[in-house]
Parts: sequence; C-alpha cells; structure tokens
Amino acid sequence: MKKALLFLIILATFASCGRDNKSVDSVIDSGDLSAVKAKRTELNKQQRELKSEIDKLNQFIDKHEKKERPTLITAEVIKDTIFKHYVEVQGNVVTDQNVVLNAEYSGVLTNIYVKEGQNVSKGQRLAKIDDGGLSSQVAQQEAQMALAKTTFERQQRLWEQKIGSEIQYLQAKTSYEAAKNLTNQLRSQLAKTVITAPFSGVVDEIITDPGQVVIPGQSPIIRLVNLSNMYVKASIPETYLRNIKKGTQVKVKLASINEEYKGTVRQVSNYINPNNRSFDIQVEIPNENGLVKPNLIATVKVNDYSAEDAITVPENILQENAAGETIAYLYKPVNDSVGVAKRVLLETGLSYENHTEVKAGIKKGDTIIKEGAKTLRDGQKVTIKN
Repeated sequence: MKKALLFLIILATFASCGRDNKSVDSVIDSGDLSAVKAKRTELNKQQRELKSEIDKLNQFIDKHEKKERPTLITAEVIKDTIFKHYVEVQGNVVTDQNVVLNAEYSGVLTNIYVKEGQNVSKGQRLAKIDDGGLSSQVAQQEAQMALAKTTFERQQRLWEQKIGSEIQYLQAKTSYEAAKNLTNQLRSQLAKTVITAPFSGVVDEIITDPGQVVIPGQSPIIRLVNLSNMYVKASIPETYLRNIKKGTQVKVKLASINEEYKGTVRQVSNYINPNNRSFDIQVEIPNENGLVKPNLIATVKVNDYSAEDAITVPENILQENAAGETIAYLYKPVNDSVGVAKRVLLETGLSYENHTEVKAGIKKGDTIIKEGAKTLRDGQKVTIKN
C-alpha cells in the first residue's frame, strides 16, 4: 500500500514536471536571468510542498501498519503444582536446661569442684558452702534419734506383751517420730550446703569465687547448660491459629551461623498473649556440632496453607481493571507464528515467593502471557519470541 501511494505521487510529480518543461525551456531561451531565478524559486516551493505532503502520507501509513504488526511476548504453558504458603516470623533459640545455680544456704563458699567448660553428670558435686557447724548438729540429732528409736522399739514389744501402760507406749512413739522429723529437717538443711548438677551438661560460667559470702536466692554461683535439647520459640499472630497445629511443617534459618533446618511444630501454646494477640510455638532443632546456642535469633517460616494440583502464576503479570478485578492474558494461536491476546478474569488466593495461586479463570494447559502482558489489550495480535 505504501509503495503504491509513493508511486502515484512520483508519477504525478513527473507529469507536473512534464507539463512545465516547455515553460522552463522558454524561460531559459529568453536569456532573462531574473525570470530564470523566479522560475527556480517557484519550482523549489512546489517541491517543498510536495515533500511535506509525502511525509504526511508516510506517517499515516507507518502508524497504521505498526498496529497490524504482532507484539512480541513470552508465554508459558500452565502446569499444576504443589503450592505452599508460609507465614514468616522471628524467634529465639531456647533450651530448658540453661540454669543459673544459686546458693540455698547462707555462708562462705568454700569449694568449687569444677572448671568452666567441664562436662558434668546429673547429681555431681559442683560446689560447697561452709555449714557453720550444722553437720555436728546433724550428728547429735542422729544419735538422739537412734536412742528414741531403741526406746520406742522396746516399749512397743512390752505393749504387745500387755506389759506397761498405753501412755508409755504412745510417749515413746511420739518422741521417736519427733526425733526422726527433726533429723530429716537438719539433713535437708545440710544438703543445701552442697551444690549439685540438676542435669547433665557443661559448666558454662563460674560466677562466684571461693571465699565469698553467699546468700540464698541472691548469690548466683554457677551457670549450667545442656545444648542437646534445643528448640526455637516463636510468636504467631492469632489469625493463624486455625491453620497451625502440632506437626505443621516449619523452616528455620539461623543467619548468624548460616544454618537452615526443616522440622515440625512440636508444641502449640494454649494461651493467647493479650499484649500482642499472638500464641507461641516450639520447633525442635538438631545441634550435633554444638554451634546452636541459646538466644540465637531465628527466622521461622511456618507452613500455614498447602494445596496440591494448584495453578500458580508469576505475581508480576497480574493486573487490575477499573473494577478492581484481577486480570491476565492468555495466548490463543491464530496460525503457526501469530496469535491473539485474550483477557481473562481470575480468582486468586495467597501469594508466596512471587507466585500467586489462581483458583478460577485459567486451567492446566492454557498458555499465559508473561513478558509484554502489561501493554496488551484484549484481542491484540501477538507473536511469541523464540
């Protein structure tokens, strides 16, 4: 079409020049220089006007021919897949076996039997506090208890033989029981002067040195840690309570040591924190190399939604129309190289890692347009890049 118009224009120009050739020759033959220059000026003006008209025609042709050219796009055939959505929160590494052992008896700390970094067993002696003579009191009381016991046993035998009075028997029994209770009480007090390990672990820190006076509940002496039973504790917004339960899949990342673990929720709290409207979960993590330490910051991703045979599309190809509906474009082939863009309305679900689940509007096997989708209109011609 463009070539035909140009040919007609050029033909008209030649025809016009053909009509003016005689006049030009006549002007030249006249020998009048002024007339020749005037004729040249006239023809130059006609040439400029003709060029301007040709440019307008070319612009019109180019504009309408480009609209007919298919737009280059990329497309992808939709396949079903497993879609998983994760809620991401921050948590802390925790161990229940991380305690500071405090003094339970007032006195001077006389001995520390362990060193920092030492492995200890449950029940092992760790430190000793001066008992201030309490051990002697215990020994005396044990002797008195032994005497009370002997007296009671003899009086009991006599009472069984119907010898003696009942009051003598009861007095001996009461004296023995009182002595036994007092002895046990003193033994319990004496046991508090020895600090033992409540569980097997590592002596992480010796806080108080021997020779210092310690007070019950106020004087920390040793920190004991066991790193074999580590877990991550995280708070989840209460809106996810229905979707998260014991056994839910979890991904845990410890950025400071560049470690990532997969696990499951081992415990879900039954209490909603009124301050931030959240509930706590626990995720057990391994610690074979001992790198995981209490209070490490953890990124916790909890799988709150899963769907099999799901249809997902890249999030960046989705658009909204004036009504706020989500739309995308499908590729419909016309021939081997050209197709058209078909606009479809989508019902979308959750999004995760730049992909969105589509619940309605497209199906497996459809070809969805990716690159170039933002500038398309319904029915526009398109062609797929190689």
